[in-house]
Amino acid sequence: MPPAAPEAPRATMRADKWLWHARFFKTRALAAKVIAGGHLRVNGDKVHKTARAVGPGDVLTFPQARRIRVVKVRALSERRGPAVEAQALYDDLTPPADSPPPAPRYDGGGRPSGKDRRKARLYEPGQLD
Repeated sequence: MPPAAPEAPRATMRADKWLWHARFFKTRALAAKVIAGGHLRVNGDKVHKTARAVGPGDVLTFPQARRIRVVKVRALSERRGPAVEAQALYDDLTPPADSPPPAPRYDGGGRPSGKDRRKARLYEPGQLD
């Protein structure tokens, strides 16, 4: 039986750098802040170190804006390229968000006019008693 060929080491990258390359955060420092705060999970395990290695096949869970993102790392990159290139680095597994409640509409009420105030005085108790 021939000797087993040594497996090639898995290609990895620092978590903060990958999140920045994939354009989830505007700066690498913001990505590092999220990770250092304990808000990143890699394959379900909480991560506190920004140097945590991530590679293809890892599932990352982290907060972004007001939602929780779940992404699967598809590839690594050499640079922080354009958005189209960044979107090729991951598969988005985030469940679709419920639509936010509609903004309150202006009902036309606003500040009462002089006529409205005069009408309101007619209904005050004590005026007609």
